[in-house]
Amino acid sequence: MAILVFPPTIQDNRSVVFTQGTMNRQAVSRRRIPPVSRALPGLDIRLVAVDLDGTLLNDSKQISDQTVRALSCVVDRGIRVVIASARPPRSVRHIYSTLKLDTWQINYNGALIWDEPKKHVVFHRPMQCQLVRRIINTARSRFASVLVSCEILDRWYTDRFDQSYTTETGRMFKPDVIAGFDEFCTQPITKLLLLGDRNMIDQLESMLVAANDGNVTIVRTDPQLLQIMDKYVSKATALQMVAEHYQVPLENVMAIGDAPNDVGIVKIAGVGVAMDNGSEVVKSVADWVAPSNNDHGVHAALVKFGLCD
Repeated sequence: MAILVFPPTIQDNRSVVFTQGTMNRQAVSRRRIPPVSRALPGLDIRLVAVDLDGTLLNDSKQISDQTVRALSCVVDRGIRVVIASARPPRSVRHIYSTLKLDTWQINYNGALIWDEPKKHVVFHRPMQCQLVRRIINTARSRFASVLVSCEILDRWYTDRFDQSYTTETGRMFKPDVIAGFDEFCTQPITKLLLLGDRNMIDQLESMLVAANDGNVTIVRTDPQLLQIMDKYVSKATALQMVAEHYQVPLENVMAIGDAPNDVGIVKIAGVGVAMDNGSEVVKSVADWVAPSNNDHGVHAALVKFGLCD
């Protein structure tokens, strides 16, 4: 199958910045009142899109047994479960296998749609290498110590392997290539990651947002990390593609997330669920706020909306 490249359907050509807001751990049980156009009685959910970190996974990066059982029940009822994550395919694989899924998955915040059973790229929207190199040069000219990683179709490239600041994927895997940028920054880049201390990333975020002139999407859900993708990349755009593939209208989709990069999927889904541990900006667009990721929130959402017992 050829790699599909679709026109943007959610974002325009401005830079988009998602920043993690203040975390609220107070228990929330009252459902947010949805707009009239999103009336909830008589739901027919046929696809559930779920984020991983901070949503499906607890703070120990595990899925509770009751949530695994609930998702298995959902699948047995013929409802498709789709993972929508910032992670690359390799660090989703063990979760996908545990849940015994067979669906497409959304990776790199929507820059990649991946068919895991076939190990096949369905959709890829990378950045041009020249743009990425300009961003790297800008960042390194300000902070020589900033850690730079490039993800290219599930392979990790970097010029400096340093675990001082890393991601969950970085804790699970080692780089595929450690070399100078001239050796690998010659091809389209799926995602660029900049890592460093919070003060450094604060300054880089401000500087890059001002300098990129609408060329990229910048996601910040962790204090020590900036994720940078093509300007048209979003989980929401990718979810539209996946739902269309499975012939499921968005009104029949449930989306569950916790971070600002989940706002789009929570907003466009027929039922949008935010986690109690999540950002206030996600809660503000959700139909319901579930218990936290440490309190089986995904399981609670599935029960709440009648998808499992």
